Amino acid sequence: MKDLIIIGAGPAGLTAGLYAARARLEAVAFERLAPGGQVLNTDRVENYPGFPEGITGFELIDRMKRQAENFGLLIESREVVELELSPEKKVVVTDQGPEETKALILACGAVPRKLGIEGESLLTGKGVSYCATCDGFFFRDQEVAVIGGGDTAVEEAIFLTRFASKVHLIHRRDRLRAVRLLEERARAEEKISFIWDTVPLKIEGRNGVEGVRLKNVKTGEESLLPVSGVFVFIGYTPTTDLVKGLLELDQGGFVVTDEGMETSVPGVFAAGDIRSKALRQVSTAVGEGAAAAFSAEKYIENLKGR
Repeated sequence: MKDLIIIGAGPAGLTAGLYAARARLEAVAFERLAPGGQVLNTDRVENYPGFPEGITGFELIDRMKRQAENFGLLIESREVVELELSPEKKVVVTDQGPEETKALILACGAVPRKLGIEGESLLTGKGVSYCATCDGFFFRDQEVAVIGGGDTAVEEAIFLTRFASKVHLIHRRDRLRAVRLLEERARAEEKISFIWDTVPLKIEGRNGVEGVRLKNVKTGEESLLPVSGVFVFIGYTPTTDLVKGLLELDQGGFVVTDEGMETSVPGVFAAGDIRSKALRQVSTAVGEGAAAAFSAEKYIENLKGR
């Protein structure tokens, strides 16, 4: 039986693994894809302390991974397919078989939220994207649309100006939700145009994106914006399918925890984007990963004392 299993190897999972390994717990992190999570899709991280010039998402995750492994964290490529959770027993069923553990940390993260409009699913990968860093290069000298008004949407719109001839930033309100610094940068970019009070209705095209049909929420007027790409950044959906019906979730489907990152089941903790909270950043994920590992260590110590 393992002391601790961590599901997910993004910033929260890697930090939890680092702290657990340094505490000499027998810990393993299961990651079905490459370690890093959403940060791997970030061209440059500028608001993580300690890197005044910024750092690429890939490099930051590579450093976190190497540091955790140097202290003995084992990272295994496994997909978790089922969980059995109770105060008395915790079983993680993977594609390579079941594993029992004394404590569990959920750091599964979240996935980009879909628009849910006609044409989106059909054209995903054919001009519809949720990652500018991954796909921006394919739209060199073409016009693209970015849907959203938060930090990620504005950051990605700025990144796309490296390739696109024009970036149309479409937001359903008349002001951005992004921090002031990002807004100032976006407004200073000649390639970025803002389309306010507007929502997308349909993505046009059959074999590739040809345009996006828009509606002004104040006037009701509809229009067609000819673009070759549509980048969607409207938030994230938590990866909580495994724990629905097992743990307490908030209205958005995120895992509810206490200050020690413990969930509604004793010995099960959550950290990072999967957790119910106001701010989702690398820095908050790292802090929560450390707190979850600390709480898990204390929980395991109490088990041994019984």
